[in-house]
Amino acid sequence: MKRTGTEKQKRGAVLIAALFVLPVLFVAASLFFGRYPLPVKEVFSALLHPQTAAAATRVTVWQLRLPRALAAALVGASLAVSGAAFQSVFRNPLVSSGILGVSNGAGFGACLGIVFCGGGVWIYLLSFICAVSAVVLSWFAGRISRVTTTITMILGGTIVSAFFSALVAILKYVADPYSQLPSITFWFMGSFASIGYTHLIAAVPMLLGMGLVFLSRWKLNVLSMGDKEASALGVDVRRCQLLVIGGATLCTAAAVCICGTIGWVGLVIPHIGRMLIGNNNQKLIPVSISLGACFMVLMDFLARNLTGAEIPIGILCALVGTPFFVYLLKKTKGGVWV
Repeated sequence: MKRTGTEKQKRGAVLIAALFVLPVLFVAASLFFGRYPLPVKEVFSALLHPQTAAAATRVTVWQLRLPRALAAALVGASLAVSGAAFQSVFRNPLVSSGILGVSNGAGFGACLGIVFCGGGVWIYLLSFICAVSAVVLSWFAGRISRVTTTITMILGGTIVSAFFSALVAILKYVADPYSQLPSITFWFMGSFASIGYTHLIAAVPMLLGMGLVFLSRWKLNVLSMGDKEASALGVDVRRCQLLVIGGATLCTAAAVCICGTIGWVGLVIPHIGRMLIGNNNQKLIPVSISLGACFMVLMDFLARNLTGAEIPIGILCALVGTPFFVYLLKKTKGGVWV
């Protein structure tokens, strides 16, 4: 028994180390490869001694690749952990990070910024505000019957998503077809092409949201058992739901506002984590953060290197997620947790 306990501790230590090391390795690797070839020695020189490195190398590493890799890691981690949190709160394996209308709300905000405010910082500000507002509206829509359940919240999210989708369609209709409409279209495809260090201010709400979910991860195990069971075990169900949903909303809203709509990550990555370590949210949440960061950095690398023109990252994520969703739909028989 003592030997078995020691082995479990060693495996746990290895898992924790891997969770920290893997995203760092993926981010570091993305600095060495790209359309513009750089020798390994020059990259290390630019990282360690930027003042003496060649200007082209310094700009490529520090101004182009590093902020993109950091943003991709943060966005992937945020979408993955919010998806895992929502799947546990709503007790449904087919739920993703956009279930409460975050994506459509952010899309509406981005359209407002493009059509009426001339783009720029307004796109990020309005998309974040509208994304959070969409979740708040979903919560109140779910409370129309005065009894908020997981089903009514999901229905509220569906209603709000449809409402914001209609508003987006209206803005597309009135947008200038030569300048504004293409910008809207490309925003909805998702991309890290314009990411700079100023965009990394979104790391504050992303890290805050991930922290809230991480601190509540053991309560997610109780919530996934059902509201009555959680209440019987002494958990304040409503307060815990608000905390988790609030944290997941901050993650998703901040992620979507800087890179556009990126689907499937919040659905696929948590299930990959479950295949590796099981359903225990105390392990699943940190694993989802790590896997999400690695996955998005990899997708961004492929997006900028597969073809001559950069592929929108939302397309690549959908190409990976669609076959997995079909498999998941068959395995879960339409949404039954198995």
